[in-house]
Amino acid sequence: MRITAEDLLRRGMERHRAGLVLEAEGLYRRALRLAPGNADAENLMGVCARQRGDLAGAMAHAARAVAAVPDSALFLANQGATLAEAGRLGEAIPVLTRALALRPDDTVSLRNLGQAMTAAGQARAALEPLREAARLAPDAPEIWLALAHAAREAGEGDVARDAAARVRGPLAEQAGFLLAGLGAAPMPARAPAAYVRELFDAFAPRFDAELEGALGYRTPALLAAMLVGVSPGRVLDLGCGTGLSGVALKPFARRLEGLDLSPRMLEQARARRIYDALHEADLLDFLPPHANGFDLIAAADVLNYLGDLAPVLRAIYAALRAGGTAVFSLEAGEAEVALGEGLRYRHNAAHAASLAVQAGFTVAARQEAVLRREKGADVAGVLFRVSR
Repeated sequence: MRITAEDLLRRGMERHRAGLVLEAEGLYRRALRLAPGNADAENLMGVCARQRGDLAGAMAHAARAVAAVPDSALFLANQGATLAEAGRLGEAIPVLTRALALRPDDTVSLRNLGQAMTAAGQARAALEPLREAARLAPDAPEIWLALAHAAREAGEGDVARDAAARVRGPLAEQAGFLLAGLGAAPMPARAPAAYVRELFDAFAPRFDAELEGALGYRTPALLAAMLVGVSPGRVLDLGCGTGLSGVALKPFARRLEGLDLSPRMLEQARARRIYDALHEADLLDFLPPHANGFDLIAAADVLNYLGDLAPVLRAIYAALRAGGTAVFSLEAGEAEVALGEGLRYRHNAAHAASLAVQAGFTVAARQEAVLRREKGADVAGVLFRVSR
């Protein structure tokens, strides 16, 4: 019996629905060999590549599918979602808009468009597609959470609070954190790990360009300047992100290790080829098993996502060898700790210093600094160098 491309696509979609992405991809690839240029196969290959994190491959497949059938709402929706995930927001927004012109009730594309607009600094415009998505799918918590974030960015606090209050299920913790940032819920001890992971996964493709460009990010260089005279040793870069901080820390490292919650950030860091090891974990899970493991630990704009600094300072102290050094940055505030509308914690410098001493550290240096710019204003911070 002759096997056709349609047979292979059908079998591939069955595997795909069962979560067997690699098997499905193999069948789609065979279909493409039998029917080169088949738009359905190209589209499905793109979906698989995106699920595997191969965004370059996903964009190539999606572009070929759309080129073959330019008026397919499905193909345009997948291409737009892929472009948005790759950080190419200026391209994603018009593609998603075209998809919605063909299929206006596509709630996933409405949400994707709203999130892309929010990330591109168009939060007020994002409210329209997100409100429509919420109207069409009132029981979808991910839509209400996206609407809450867009409304917060747009300065619509009442809308943000109402949307966040409607979130149920596993996303409720993230919604509660947003409500705390709006002053409508008790302040938690830290940002939810899932929120931080998703935030930086989405930010990873454009992280370096935005921080070093419009935001004038300076924290890694400022912390490195505090390390003059420190002998090279085993270094841990906490919250290493894409590796910007690792570049600044490399001169102080015989061995450089990075730690981050975000797998997409770690992909970017791995591409720099400056780390001897990279770890995907929460810092409060990673540090305790590594007692006396490092000569230097650095945390550039990481502790902003922790309200209670005492546990992490104790964990950093224990992970350092005797005579070791730690450097870290904090966003500065008047209160001992406060959660701002930007969903990062601000810390009082004197209070943070007292917590470091309670953890066992000697505070070797403390200085005020501008960490970056945000919405046209300087972000005030404080830098610490402490020693065990």
